[in-house]
Amino acid sequence: MTHGTRSGGPAARPRHAVVAGGGLAGVTTALALADAGVRVTLLEGRPRLGGLAFSFRRGDLTVDNGQHVYLRCCTAYRWFLDRIEGAALAPLQDRLDVPVLDLARPEGRRLGRLRRDALPVPLHLGRSLAAYPHLSLADRARVGRAALALQKLDLADPALDTQDFGSWLAAHGQSARAIEALWDLVGVATLNAVAGDASLALAAMVFKTGLLSDPGAADIGWARVPLGELHDRLARKALDSAGVRTELRTRVTSVSPDGDGQWTVEVPGETLRADAVVLAVPQREAHDLLPAGALDAPERLLEIGTAPILNVHVVYDRKVLGRPFFTALGSPVQWVFDRTEASGLREGQYLAVSQSAAQGEIDAPVAVLRERYLPELERLLPPARGAAVRDFFVTRERTATFAPTPGVGRLRPGARTKASGLYLAGAWTATGWPATMESAVRSGVSAADAVLGALGRPRPQALFEFEEAA
Repeated sequence: MTHGTRSGGPAARPRHAVVAGGGLAGVTTALALADAGVRVTLLEGRPRLGGLAFSFRRGDLTVDNGQHVYLRCCTAYRWFLDRIEGAALAPLQDRLDVPVLDLARPEGRRLGRLRRDALPVPLHLGRSLAAYPHLSLADRARVGRAALALQKLDLADPALDTQDFGSWLAAHGQSARAIEALWDLVGVATLNAVAGDASLALAAMVFKTGLLSDPGAADIGWARVPLGELHDRLARKALDSAGVRTELRTRVTSVSPDGDGQWTVEVPGETLRADAVVLAVPQREAHDLLPAGALDAPERLLEIGTAPILNVHVVYDRKVLGRPFFTALGSPVQWVFDRTEASGLREGQYLAVSQSAAQGEIDAPVAVLRERYLPELERLLPPARGAAVRDFFVTRERTATFAPTPGVGRLRPGARTKASGLYLAGAWTATGWPATMESAVRSGVSAADAVLGALGRPRPQALFEFEEAA
């Protein structure tokens, strides 16, 4: 690999960065640094890359641990997909279209849709909301007024982080029904919390960016292949092509500064020396690895709570769902996706039920969840009533995301620490976004940018094009 030199000076020795953590944040950091000519070693404790967005084998099926989606406004994750040559495998909708089934309504009249027109903001959602059958006429009018008030909020105002979204919605005339049928429909899936438990700052960011910035911002994309194909296989191929040394099943045990401005990174059986270290690991793990003095208040990392996501997987002997996905009201079921083709299933249909903010169910036995969810799916999908269930299983991510509670903003650190040469990355860092794939990639870009600045290396222009696109 050809390494750059400091402008105007003698040839610089090859700079070496160690990235701890092979999730989206760590892979992004490693690719960005390698693209700028830095020698990179990526260390991941698991036997695969991808962090909490991964796949595994179950018999003949390839199963995602959970359903992950992104939006057209997720410019950093879209850059990531392009960088690993995976964009065609996770396409976006041509236009936002979300089928919403309400079990409280009689069969035949249950379906509503949230979709956009090719009109400027906020008119792009006007016709959809005007015809949305799951809200009263009065609620629809009040939703419009709340959206205009939301649009006026200043995301840079720290006071927003001290308030909860539910109280703000109530103060702006939103009924419990409007919150259930619209605000939480979107918010629970993106924030992993109901409105009353979510920071107004994060909620406002989601709705302003996704629904009130650009007409196409909320168009939904998702992988039509197993996540491991993107976040593990293609990511590893991109890392290899960039010259990154990637070590799996290799967990960092300690990180310490040397007296000469370098860092020592200990892993079982090896000691690495580096000019820069990026900790792209969960906040508790980062806390345990931080040397003294790296953050003013490292205990704040331990105050960042976590929130679970539960996924229920059902394989039927026949097709029971005729659309790619839907979301539900009047049922514990939240979002349901057809994963048949992606999983490799050749007969029948495989549905994944994604349950965010699942604190009350995350530890429920499989038998209890089966008794709860199979009848609900039969209520929502009449063809399921005569279908045989070939497989039923559950995946649980108890610490899927950081909890987006009011006040969490002051706890999230930036990429730079007070220790020269040590940086942080992860969806939990101060990206301004909730814990999403977008936040993870943005954090990796921020960490790489900080490292390159410290090492005197130019930023690769392609890496920051997504910021201009945003």
